Amino acid sequence: MRMFIRAHDLGAKGEENIIKKLDEFGLDGVQLVTYKCLDGITYTPGSMTKSRAEQFRKAFEKAGKTVPLIGAYFNPVHPDENKIKNGIAVFKDHLSLAKELGCGIVGSETGSYNGDKWTYDPQNRTEEALKRVVNTFSELCDYAESCGVNVGMEGAFGHVCWNVKTLDRAVRSIGRKNIRFIFDLYNYLDGSNVDKMYDILDEGLQTFGDRICVFHIKDCIICDDGSLKQCGVGKGIFDYSRIISEIGKVCPDANLVFEGTTGDDIAPAVSHIRKFI
Repeated sequence: MRMFIRAHDLGAKGEENIIKKLDEFGLDGVQLVTYKCLDGITYTPGSMTKSRAEQFRKAFEKAGKTVPLIGAYFNPVHPDENKIKNGIAVFKDHLSLAKELGCGIVGSETGSYNGDKWTYDPQNRTEEALKRVVNTFSELCDYAESCGVNVGMEGAFGHVCWNVKTLDRAVRSIGRKNIRFIFDLYNYLDGSNVDKMYDILDEGLQTFGDRICVFHIKDCIICDDGSLKQCGVGKGIFDYSRIISEIGKVCPDANLVFEGTTGDDIAPAVSHIRKFI
């Protein structure tokens, strides 16, 4: 197993500064969101060029660092159609440049009718919502195939693919071979099902299997009102001795990506997870 972090969670910009931080924490690379960690890159089509992508890849290769996932997250059911069109265009840009960036997978979540809030809306759990997600990701998978790369899909409790079964159903409907899964256990939890955490972990591992390209590593506490709040890894309710053991049975070479771990929480999080690998 190898450990990674979202580049923009490091508090550094530019590949050289990112590499220094990775060496400082003993991490293997990053989940890359180009427009959040590279100067001059914006969330618009055409902003990332082939030459800029190659510059990034060569620096990472020289440093022995890798990119298990490129994040180009967008909301495919956003009420603003212009935001959907822009998101698809940016996603396709990253698919076309994925190899130049040193990665073979570009990923996104499945969105919410609540727009920029990305939170639960009753429409998310309708057949129409699922159909829209299936159609959009089918288009992206076809484009990805022309680029020789894969599409990653990630579920979350408040989104259209709100549980393991719904995401699996979407992928089966899409019917493309170049889909991989981003598995975020925390994403599938809320106050109503947190006691089923390890059942959900098992279901995800058995359903997605070795098609899981990345595991997001998070932790949380349960608040007085029953809601969940993310906290530093190792400071919450997640039993990573158990979680890493279960992951290892299905994906012994798993890519573990810290997501939302920043500042002073990074070093202890890395130490905590390293104990179980």
